[in-house]
Amino acid sequence: MINVTENRETLLAAAAGAAGVAGSYLVTGWTPSFVVRPIDQTIVNLTPGPVVTTAIETLGDAGHLIHIAMAVTVATGLFGAIAFAGLRIAARTERRAAGVAVAGVGSWLLAAGLTGVSTGALGAALPAATVVGTGWLPPSAAPSGDDPAAVRNSSAVVDAVRRRTLGVVAGALGFVGATAVGRRALASGDGPLPDAPRSEGAATRLQELDAASLSVESDDLHGMVSPIGEFYNVDIAEFDPEVTAEEWSLTFTGETESDRTVTFDELIDRPVEHRAITLRCVGEDLNGPKLDNAVWTGTPIRPLLESVDPQGECDCAMLRGEDGYYVQFPVDVLAEGFLAWGMNGKELPSGHGHPVRVLIPGHWGETNVKWLSEIELLNVEDDGYWEERGWEGTGEVKTVAKLWDEGITELSDGRTELAGHAYAGTRGIDRVEVSTDGGDTWTDADLSEALPDADVWRQWRHVFEPDGEREVVVRAVDGEGTLQTEDPTGSVPDGAAGWVRRTVG
Repeated sequence: MINVTENRETLLAAAAGAAGVAGSYLVTGWTPSFVVRPIDQTIVNLTPGPVVTTAIETLGDAGHLIHIAMAVTVATGLFGAIAFAGLRIAARTERRAAGVAVAGVGSWLLAAGLTGVSTGALGAALPAATVVGTGWLPPSAAPSGDDPAAVRNSSAVVDAVRRRTLGVVAGALGFVGATAVGRRALASGDGPLPDAPRSEGAATRLQELDAASLSVESDDLHGMVSPIGEFYNVDIAEFDPEVTAEEWSLTFTGETESDRTVTFDELIDRPVEHRAITLRCVGEDLNGPKLDNAVWTGTPIRPLLESVDPQGECDCAMLRGEDGYYVQFPVDVLAEGFLAWGMNGKELPSGHGHPVRVLIPGHWGETNVKWLSEIELLNVEDDGYWEERGWEGTGEVKTVAKLWDEGITELSDGRTELAGHAYAGTRGIDRVEVSTDGGDTWTDADLSEALPDADVWRQWRHVFEPDGEREVVVRAVDGEGTLQTEDPTGSVPDGAAGWVRRTVG
């Protein structure tokens, strides 16, 4: 017997594991039923807070890629281990069917146990079992001759076994690649979002914001409204919960006179508003791109809070989403919030919390719970998800004026146009000041029209005559007359601050 059996089985097991993960993805797509999702969620939940903070500070968005790669690797290893057991059992019993059964049934049990979906688990089980069945070679497959031992150790037999192994591995990898490409093609064929329920009036608000936008040369700089597909999106995990409007409900629990559950149909029957609300990510760099604005369709939350706590006896509330995320707010802050089911005149996309999310004016984007399912009213404060990991939690946003690459444009007459956005939460923006000499002198920039919405950004624009390299500095003054903080700080624990500086020319 040639001494390649164990290496061969290891290769086949790894190929079976990869095929099992790919098969699950083929059937389920990037949904909570994908076998990688519960593993990824476990990794996210078990990662210590300091590690999460370090990853955000040093890796940014790439941190998500690392934990999803870890989850895929773990899933591949688990299915590979089951396939390895199947190959070993087939070798000992000299029965292909025994190995296929172990690999298939074991993979199905693992997938069903991870996802809770029995039918979809077949997507992982069948490819893994196929690799085991195709790759296994029984002793009778070796050529016969006068000296069986010599024949089995011949180079011809070794080459045949290698070719068979590499062929099966290549086929499995081809299946993995075809699955990734095929699924991506299916995803790119999605049609436009249907109109959100009761979103009449959203179009009017969008037109008002478009009319308020400044005229700038850059085609890449957003106006007053960010397109849905370009609006930044950050979650604690990579997989969005799948919740339909028919299934969704919001339950009020805790220190209330009685629990109350509100369905989606009941929610959209309430008074409807269309609010322009800006979101900024607490974990971004000072001049990072995670700052966007949209028109949200929904209803105020205050009347619902008053219906379950008419005496106003509760001091705080813990909000929970279907993804396991949770944030606590003082009730008086939460009462100013908004339950949104529409975005820019369309139904709320899955990545932004479909069917319903909460929006709290003037607070960091991470506090606005998506896929909202429960509001627990309490009399004792408790830490939320990010507070447990060393962040401030539900603090108000800091004043900032941004200057991104797309906001720096050389005009046809030789001048340079600078343009960007400024945001200060509910305090609003009073003015933006620009310096083209490193901060020695300052000029007020042109500002977009001030809108009645309390929590919305403003555009700014300034044109100057370039004279070699210039250090450009931008800063904002909020609606209360307070100048943006000069000293730079990192994002931990309560968001980045400082004046934005860029070398232009």
